[in-house]
Amino acid sequence: MRGAGDTLALGQRVAFYRARRGLTQTQLANLVGRRTDWLSKIERGERQLRNVELIADLAKVLRVSLPDLMGQPVLLEGEDRRDDVPAIRDALMAPGQLSRTLFAVSEAPAKPLDVEQSSRLVEFAWTSYQAGRIGDVVASLPRLIREAQELEQHAEVGADASISAWAVSARVHHLAATTLSKVGESDLSWIAAERAMRAADESGDPLVLASAARAATHALLAIGRYDDALRLGETAARWLEPRVADGDLEALSLFGMLHLRTAVAAARHQDRATAAELLGRAARAAEQLGVDANYWQTGFGPTNVELHRLSAGLDLGDVAWVAEHGQQVGAEELPVERRVTHMIDVARALSYLAKDTEALDLLLNAERQAPALVRHSASVREMVKDMHRRSPVTGGSRSSELLAFAQRCRAVA
Repeated sequence: MRGAGDTLALGQRVAFYRARRGLTQTQLANLVGRRTDWLSKIERGERQLRNVELIADLAKVLRVSLPDLMGQPVLLEGEDRRDDVPAIRDALMAPGQLSRTLFAVSEAPAKPLDVEQSSRLVEFAWTSYQAGRIGDVVASLPRLIREAQELEQHAEVGADASISAWAVSARVHHLAATTLSKVGESDLSWIAAERAMRAADESGDPLVLASAARAATHALLAIGRYDDALRLGETAARWLEPRVADGDLEALSLFGMLHLRTAVAAARHQDRATAAELLGRAARAAEQLGVDANYWQTGFGPTNVELHRLSAGLDLGDVAWVAEHGQQVGAEELPVERRVTHMIDVARALSYLAKDTEALDLLLNAERQAPALVRHSASVREMVKDMHRRSPVTGGSRSSELLAFAQRCRAVA
């Protein structure tokens, strides 16, 4: 299982993959436009590698995926030892997805599924996702994906029920893409996002299509394709402009959220001006909305704009500002998933400043709210490795607490 139990630090993984490619430090450094002594310090753990775009560039040169280089875990392992990611893979890779003509007759159920019931089930799973219960979502996805495929098989062109069936399938695959990216399965996430976009296109509903595009931007960000994420997000936002002009609050929420995702893409691409412009557009949409709402599970509103402003600032290197202002933003009204993601961002900033006690307090608080989200976060694992290396060797209750947390995150043996 890729990444699971991996206790190597990011610099050590760079050294491992560099040696596997047969590159010297000088050759690799030149390929990413850096000095040899810079790379040497990265590999020895004397310098932290914070720039996400640079990490993505290293992954491309080393010919590995971004999650592989980040050491991201890919299989959920909770207290009940559930592991349903392979079952999700099997559902996504079902033979019927290769050719509907060949498999429609042999695999079609005797009785068509109830679209409304399937819709309720996927919305319930979305509620679990936003509550941070990732294990529950992973366990439910294989069945949801199979049902979505059955709904697609029975869809008839132009029929109202079929439009709803395609919309439900888009929602299922959107959820799969977003969840898979959270647990490190970036390749599967992209497959699910592509299925979400195709189903959304069949539905003909611009809101469904924009929501699916949001899933695709998540998947593209997960694999380091920031330019593509930016272009897709901006295109999808333009689809919504007529409905936004008509005062459609659902469209406004999706419009604003797409701008937040593209702002993150720009920040990871180190384009400060574009990130600021996109955050400004999202802020104006949030002001127009007026509240922290949750249309289409976006959690969009003024507070979410501030959280993404901080996240973008972290990617742009504004570490001290994020550490100072991040703890002042109250996100209690937002879904747990969004709150926990914000806490991880602030903890990262504190960790970069070697304020490990404050960072650990935040991480432990986040873990209490959503254990799986924290323990399966690649950024948390890197953070904890650095904090563990800096921790006093004399022991003590605080060091023991950090060690126990690091072991739960599988950051140390």
